[in-house]
Amino acid sequence: MSAASPRVALFARFPTPGLAKTRLHPVMSPAAAAALHARLVARALATVRASGLPHAVHGTGASAARFAEWLGNDVPFADQGAGDLGERMARVATPAIIIGADIPDLSADHLRDAAVAVAAGRVVLGPAADGGYYLIGLPAPADYLFQEMPWGTDRVLVETLARLGEAAVAPVMLPMLADLDRPADLARWPHLVAAERPHAEPINAVPVAG
Repeated sequence: MSAASPRVALFARFPTPGLAKTRLHPVMSPAAAAALHARLVARALATVRASGLPHAVHGTGASAARFAEWLGNDVPFADQGAGDLGERMARVATPAIIIGADIPDLSADHLRDAAVAVAAGRVVLGPAADGGYYLIGLPAPADYLFQEMPWGTDRVLVETLARLGEAAVAPVMLPMLADLDRPADLARWPHLVAAERPHAEPINAVPVAG
């Protein structure tokens, strides 16, 4: 891709036990959930790198130095800053493709397809099976998509599409993918988690700092 390609912003929380993947705590220890989260971030970062697109990890929960210690000094980093998810996403400079780290089936091709559309001036959405979205691609700032949004609910995608419709914007839609965020999601990816033993530490867990 050219120097004008949209930059991929990978949103990631530092994997501190007790603060990462808290929705999994009913069936997984805080340490195990944090280790799983660390593996998901590493997997997402590898996918982003494979796409060949410019990118940066937009982190929260730790300093830039801690992220560099975890992911490596060669990973571009930006702090998400304060505010709710929408406020933090709105700070990302456009053109951009914003993703989270909890979509194991996200591929480099998904990212490249989104980049082509964004470079052509199109808004892109990757719908998630839980009613949100796993990717949003923006050729220009679109704060109206992030303000007073019911984040964390199954209404995010519907509300986003409604706002785009009101603005007469027809988004490019990527395939629907499922995220790994709740206990019921664990069985989808047995190669990533020991779903049959949810109270056990994940096999080959990535060490994380407390």
